[in-house]
Amino acid sequence: MYKVFVNDKPLFLTNQTQKETDFDLFLLESVDIKNLIVKLFQGKVDKAFLYHPDEKEMLKTLKSKLPVHKAAGGLVYNKKNEVLFIFRNGKWDLPKGGLEKGETNELAAVREVQEETGIDNLIITDKLQKTYHIFKRNGRYKLKVTQWYEMRSSSVQQLIPQAEEGIEKVAWLDAQACAEALKNSFENIKLLFEE
Repeated sequence: MYKVFVNDKPLFLTNQTQKETDFDLFLLESVDIKNLIVKLFQGKVDKAFLYHPDEKEMLKTLKSKLPVHKAAGGLVYNKKNEVLFIFRNGKWDLPKGGLEKGETNELAAVREVQEETGIDNLIITDKLQKTYHIFKRNGRYKLKVTQWYEMRSSSVQQLIPQAEEGIEKVAWLDAQACAEALKNSFENIKLLFEE
């Protein structure tokens, strides 16, 4: 099963069906995906399941219905085991961004963390999960697929928020502050802390 978020509302891709449900179930092959996305954005649907019998094909089928925007980002820890967060658009988030032409996920993740936070000395220590969310740009809905990496940094330099990306703050947060920040974060970011 995959979780795709639309305005922080879950859209589940599944190959299971249940008789008693409190959600809308659609056939992935035939669903009017744009209409469903609009209903999720407008709050007319709280969550939905898209059914496809073949688990290996379901993500490929969704990608055939929407343009895909590839991104990469970092869950970065310092020597004190604090996590690097950014604050933009009224929410706590993790640094991430789109891949440039010819760039690997790993290079994009490191570059984006550096650009958005001003930090250096980044070492990738683990490949984490991918997250999926749908956003609207230039009047079109797109599926953003973000590959996440756990990183470590020994940097003690001052953090610099990338203002042109709308980032207001960058901060190292300890476990308690991290838990507070996640209350005002995105659902796909919360998934990374469930691992």
